[in-house]
Amino acid sequence: MSKLARIIITSALAGTLFIGGSAMARTNGSVKNVVLVHGAFADGSSWAKIIPLLQAKGLKVTSVGIPLTSFADDVAATKRAIAAQDGPVLLVGHSYGGVVITEAGNDAKVAGLVYVAAFAPDAGQNIGDISAAFPKPPGADKVAPLTDGFITLSPDGIETAFAQDLMEEEKALLVAVQPQTSGSIFGAKPTVAAWKSKPNWYIVAANDRMIAPEQEKSMAKQIKAKTTELESSHVPMLSKPKEVAKVLEDAIAGLEK
Repeated sequence: MSKLARIIITSALAGTLFIGGSAMARTNGSVKNVVLVHGAFADGSSWAKIIPLLQAKGLKVTSVGIPLTSFADDVAATKRAIAAQDGPVLLVGHSYGGVVITEAGNDAKVAGLVYVAAFAPDAGQNIGDISAAFPKPPGADKVAPLTDGFITLSPDGIETAFAQDLMEEEKALLVAVQPQTSGSIFGAKPTVAAWKSKPNWYIVAANDRMIAPEQEKSMAKQIKAKTTELESSHVPMLSKPKEVAKVLEDAIAGLEK
């Protein structure tokens, strides 16, 4: 081996060790970053009530606007948000966002996961697979097709099944900002389940009409999550923001012990 080749290989190895060491140092540091991932039929404003509560605690909060165009696109958007953080991350997912964080949560920067009325599949499972054994929620009949494989939740679906415990003006806002959702995301299957290797928490919405509460409890048990149950619709971060924020704060405190 030439002297030049040895120098190149030695430099490459040193760079790899430095990068890996830096990543490890960041992950082992104090958790000050919270990355929030919304679900289907919603956008980043889903977390509007949570963000100021966490910021008041000195946390840096990022609400990811996943495009809902495909699982790959949604995971990529989440990973970009994680990469932009300076330090370890608490990764939070609502509803379908739970599938996204199950995959994106394998990132070395992610210190822990919180599932908020969210799907928590294992590797190779999709939403249909993990939902088959549970009662069909009322909201499932409120989904309407658009074009090109996209779907939407009807205004009545948002008002009576998605966010039935919110004020009328809040429901109207959710209807107005609802993005188009690709039906393909419901067939998405994570390749590796991050909850198997990361500390995790789960918030069960006891009055959920989009995911059967029995299913949420089962998923929380399956992933061995620290579980909190709230008397809430499918959107506890909007109907019970203080309680949800407290769970996130407790999760961060738990990661730093």
